Amino acid sequence: MGKVTGFMEYERLEEGYQPVAERVKNYKEFVIGLTDEQAKIQGARCMDCGTPFCNNGCPVNNIIPDFNDLVYQGDWKNAIEVLHSTNNFPDFTGRVCPAPCEAACTLNINDDAVGIKSIEHAIIDKAWEQGWVKPQPAAVKTGKKVAVVGSGPAGMAAAQQLARAGHAVTVFEKNDTVGGLLRFGIPDFKFDKSHIDRRVKQMEAEGVVFKTNTLVGELPKGSKVTNWAKDTVSAEQLKKEFDAVLLTGGAEQSRDLPAPGRDLDGIHFAMEFLPMQNRINAGGKVKEQIRADGKHVIVIGGGDTGSDCVGTSNRHGAASVTQFEVMPMPPEQENKPLVWPYWPLKLRTSSSHEEGCQREFAVSTKEFIGKNGKVTGLKTVHVEFKDGKFVEIPGTEKEYKADLVLLAMGFVSPVATVLDAFGVEKDARGNAKASTDFSGGYSTSVSKVFAAGDIRRGQSLVVWAIREGRQAARAVDEFLMGTSDLPR
Repeated sequence: MGKVTGFMEYERLEEGYQPVAERVKNYKEFVIGLTDEQAKIQGARCMDCGTPFCNNGCPVNNIIPDFNDLVYQGDWKNAIEVLHSTNNFPDFTGRVCPAPCEAACTLNINDDAVGIKSIEHAIIDKAWEQGWVKPQPAAVKTGKKVAVVGSGPAGMAAAQQLARAGHAVTVFEKNDTVGGLLRFGIPDFKFDKSHIDRRVKQMEAEGVVFKTNTLVGELPKGSKVTNWAKDTVSAEQLKKEFDAVLLTGGAEQSRDLPAPGRDLDGIHFAMEFLPMQNRINAGGKVKEQIRADGKHVIVIGGGDTGSDCVGTSNRHGAASVTQFEVMPMPPEQENKPLVWPYWPLKLRTSSSHEEGCQREFAVSTKEFIGKNGKVTGLKTVHVEFKDGKFVEIPGTEKEYKADLVLLAMGFVSPVATVLDAFGVEKDARGNAKASTDFSGGYSTSVSKVFAAGDIRRGQSLVVWAIREGRQAARAVDEFLMGTSDLPR
């Protein structure tokens, strides 16, 4: 805990943002972190609640009251030790995690939650500034070799844990750079890619080998997932050359909207649109970049990916941006006594929404309208949820002008190629079938092949990917050595 009476003396302080007029001119991060004194005051608000529900609200079970107290005491070096004991990459989660820990904060029952995410952000930034984040190579090598397929947060977390356990780890990534959707899906203004780059350098110093531009298996014909791979490696080759294989390839298959007119030009998946801008920001080149300049943009999907499309479109200079959500507008304030400590349903307004966006709720797209093969608009209708399905409301039909439509309705499953290549059994949703039981956790139907992250659980959060990567690393270590000292 922090100060005994801190929660009664101090109010929650949010991190600041650069003004909209300034930040939309570029793709740089614009969050203004807490000062040391501000972080200390926020740490002081952590109350002696007896049972810290924030620990369970956090998927990686961060020891939150301890690092809050250490920041309050000014002991930043021990604070990063505590934070790193459960989370390999707080520089990732401190920026893009939605902070379920704060929803579970005991203070959140009838007050504003402790600013846990902002404190985490402050701790890791301080640690990098002070040079406290250093490689931790294993003192003893086991002689065992592990292949990790996919370099998103699950793969990175698993690879780092396994390398620190003494195994020789090779990470295979089909794209030209490491990071998965962290690299290509999340815009730079939310998450600068230098945070990945310095972690990669740390992991390389710990012995992890990254093989980029390397595809395991083959992409199916007509796949919408961009393939930058120059080399391929077969599943049989990996099983032959490595003592264990961990699949962490994510869930990249976007949910489609098969309405009439879907084949018109100007209708794209969010994951066709967003990676292009990230690659250009990194100094790369893309063919025929999808741009929103001067266009009327419709974003279909009300989640984080849709919000990222809004922010990127505004930076392109879109004439207008409208975002559709099929669900009804949630309440502005959740019913805390009813939902606490669980993640609440409430209206969430992102920084991208604040930059300019018209939001429409309970809207379903009936048809895409076009001229000369290009989209010019769409027909919609308002819907309500009845008896387990969406029902159209008569008389609510409407047409919207659209020069660019971005589909951001989530991801339905992994791209099946890797799972098919290894012959891994799938669950009903097309994910790798692997339980998280203590005995044989994360193991698939194929001997010595494991799966973790979105490829196993389906589309989820960065923090869940890190948790699964860490837990799978322990499972692989136990499989190889019979026992493991890695934390689960």
